[in-house]
Amino acid sequence: LTASDYIESTWNALQEVLPSVNDVLENVNAMQDEIDEVYTELVKAFVNLRLKPNKDLLQDLINKANGLNRANYSAASLKLVDVEVEKASEVLNNPEATKEDVENAVNGLTKVLDGLVEISSNPSVDNGTNKPVETVKPGDTTAKGNAIKTGDTTNMMYSLGGLVAASAIFYANKKRKRI
Repeated sequence: LTASDYIESTWNALQEVLPSVNDVLENVNAMQDEIDEVYTELVKAFVNLRLKPNKDLLQDLINKANGLNRANYSAASLKLVDVEVEKASEVLNNPEATKEDVENAVNGLTKVLDGLVEISSNPSVDNGTNKPVETVKPGDTTAKGNAIKTGDTTNMMYSLGGLVAASAIFYANKKRKRI
């Protein structure tokens, strides 16, 4: 095992148990109770070893958040990002941070970065009236209260009728083969 792969506190706990384990191993007159005791301590220390989590993604997200052009986003959404960056930095700088801590920080930071609200610096203007042009955003199903016209006028009855006819033919052929 390599010390650099594990969280320091869990590695140190294992190191504290090893001298007594080695003493019992070297003692040819060791009793079964002593062996069982150090074995149990060694197993507990080994089971409690925790690998250091990979913090590369967290570091990348913090760098991305710190590199934002703050003029392009609303103050409210930037405040949320700042709070999450602070939390993520604490996790990043914590040598005892667990994998779950890192995952929670990554999820929180990703969520607020995805939720950033952009401010439009120059809205589109209609040349004739000098009023901002209203744009339809993706996923918006209404435009000024009316449903968006897509041009679809297909009647589903033709499809359903074809399906019924195909089913009837299939059923008749299957029945004929049985006879």
